Amino acid sequence: MFNLAPVPVPDLSNKSILVTGAGQGIGAHLVEILVKNGAHVFAGILREPVGESRELLKGAQMLPLDVRRQDNVEAAITRIEVDAGRLDVLVNNAGIISPIAHLAELESATLAEAFEVNVAGVHRLSRAALSLLRKSRGTIVNAGTGAATTPMEGWTAYCCSKAGAHMLTRMFALELADDGIKSFFIGIPPTDTEMQAKIRKAGLNPISKIPQSELVDPKVPASVMAWLCSNEARAVDEVLLDVRDDFFKDMMDIER
Repeated sequence: MFNLAPVPVPDLSNKSILVTGAGQGIGAHLVEILVKNGAHVFAGILREPVGESRELLKGAQMLPLDVRRQDNVEAAITRIEVDAGRLDVLVNNAGIISPIAHLAELESATLAEAFEVNVAGVHRLSRAALSLLRKSRGTIVNAGTGAATTPMEGWTAYCCSKAGAHMLTRMFALELADDGIKSFFIGIPPTDTEMQAKIRKAGLNPISKIPQSELVDPKVPASVMAWLCSNEARAVDEVLLDVRDDFFKDMMDIER
């Protein structure tokens, strides 16, 4: 359906990179790619990874990291400063889609957690990392989605909170560019992850009907996010990107 393949990732030696939501899915695959390409990777995990995810995190330094907690965030940044002395890239990959339900059935208070992770969590961690990112003239990569700009049945919490992350990234680009910090919001197509399994189970919109066999391999968005951590990405002026952009597809080994 999507006809996508991983992009080649440049050498990332001497780069210190923090990935949130690294305990599973795209985040875990991203960590593996970054480590293989020479980066010093800090894998922020909410809970202990198991199975394949644990294997994917080999070579990375795991940090307990709940982006909803300020003390947790500050402790992670302090550990990075002590252990690496620098932070070149922050990848805000942690995100949640719950609750999935029609908006008329949602209590307003249930929207709070999606915003706490998908918006406030991105701001909380980025703000805590700013002193290190200013020193390195670093990069912030925020995991995005087409749902940030397209309403989808049953996804009030996700669409609205990701729209917030979309605008937050644009604010980063506006206000942090003078510090030499690059900011990207990378749209990710429907991918074969645990989140997508929840979407299929809910069955509320066309995305839930995509057969698992036709979903994107998590290595694909992970490779694009890894590329955005590279020096080559510094030449990209656009803030809002998508894995399906021709810019990335031209790097992929796919049949047109």
